[in-house]
Amino acid sequence: MEKIKQRWDISQNWQLLFPILGVLLTLITAYLIARRLLHLFDLNNTVFEWIFTLGAGALGYYVMVKLFLWCFKKLSNKWPVEERWEMIAIFIVFAITGSISGKLAGPLTELIGLKQGIISDWIFWTARILLIFPIYQVLLVFFGWLFGQFSFFWNFEKKMLKRMGLGFLIP
Repeated sequence: MEKIKQRWDISQNWQLLFPILGVLLTLITAYLIARRLLHLFDLNNTVFEWIFTLGAGALGYYVMVKLFLWCFKKLSNKWPVEERWEMIAIFIVFAITGSISGKLAGPLTELIGLKQGIISDWIFWTARILLIFPIYQVLLVFFGWLFGQFSFFWNFEKKMLKRMGLGFLIP
């Protein structure tokens, strides 16, 4: 445990929540991807179902952890964080925000009367992607605040909006 605390600059026990949450979310993601692949290859309800799920899940987990550690190394110089555990919190916020904004855009497009199959796919998907953008911006700051990284995400948001020519929206 001391090795983990030292590696991620953890000074208080509550900060262990982020590495543990990161591991759990990565395991769940690897499992869900393996289950999707299982159905894609039509291996469900076969003898190989659990062997495939566990093997693909373990491989997916390994690849994702290697990717995340590589990203931590590359982004540690660019992102102004004091401790390394904050990088895990930031990655979790990005993952949750992206997933939820993508999920919320579907019902919102139907709420405004744009239903897939009734209108052109070009119009439907353009509207849905355009709806994802403002949802993502709001949720990013909200989940950043929830995970204790409000200042990072507020500065990130301001920088992103300025680069997109929407700096006038920032007070």
